[in-house]
Amino acid sequence: MAPAALLKRVERSSARVPALPSDAQLARYAVTALIDEVQLTPKPALVDRRGSGAHRDLDLALMLRSAHSLEPTFAALAHAARRRGEPSALLRAELAQIGRSGEQDMLRATGGSNAHRGAIWIVGLLVAGATMATGDNATNRSKASRIGTYAAQIACFPDRFAAPSDSHGERARRRYQVGGARREAQDGFPHAIDVGLPALLAARARGVDENAARVDALLAIMASLDDTCLLHRAGLAGLHAGQHGAQRVLDAGGSSTPAGRAALAALEHVLLSLNASPGGAADLLAATLFLDMLAHHDAGGSPDSWNI
Repeated sequence: MAPAALLKRVERSSARVPALPSDAQLARYAVTALIDEVQLTPKPALVDRRGSGAHRDLDLALMLRSAHSLEPTFAALAHAARRRGEPSALLRAELAQIGRSGEQDMLRATGGSNAHRGAIWIVGLLVAGATMATGDNATNRSKASRIGTYAAQIACFPDRFAAPSDSHGERARRRYQVGGARREAQDGFPHAIDVGLPALLAARARGVDENAARVDALLAIMASLDDTCLLHRAGLAGLHAGQHGAQRVLDAGGSSTPAGRAALAALEHVLLSLNASPGGAADLLAATLFLDMLAHHDAGGSPDSWNI
């Protein structure tokens, strides 16, 4: 997304809002979002309360340890962003250093398994953006857009001290010529703000229970995301199976309907047969839940009451 388009997101809102959460609160919201995402059940081929999905090196207990280990990292990211006050190359470098240290904390907590590397980048940038998104009182969607805009502006600065990346996601991004997590961030997280959050709110408005509303938000993200986790594990066949299968669940009325549940089971069966897991969509669902928590914070809610 062009800088001018990102700037328009900021300019659309101007009224005053309640104070944003403290650094510690933002960190707690971020960890809660990761926990809520992994505990959400059923998810297609992902770790949840039923089991490990397509992941041989991950399980629910390990994912929870990983999430809890990242609370100091998210607090440090929020503190750095609040202290700098605006996107800059210096802030980008500082956040990257904090994020890399957080990755090491995660790997120690999991015995070397990559549980949340993508989430550190995605949710961490939104934590940083949230410290800057003060001064408007528009709709929750506009507030989320403002946070995404600041996060995007940070992500557009180069990480000058990063070693060349040869991660699974980066190799899939290059091979299949897709944007990946970096482009998602630089575009302002459209799959969280323009897809996941509206899907979550629309499902609630229809009276869908919270668990199914969150599953439907995940499916909406899957249906349009070029998920590098699916591409890495199963190539274009895995990506298309994930996208088309997710859309079939939504077309059947969502995960709360009998037809939707049958379509969801069929989607999971196909993904497991391909050893494919939509990990990128899961990270963006966590981002969606984090943004939703900030909206509840503004309304005086408590994240403890949203766990499912």
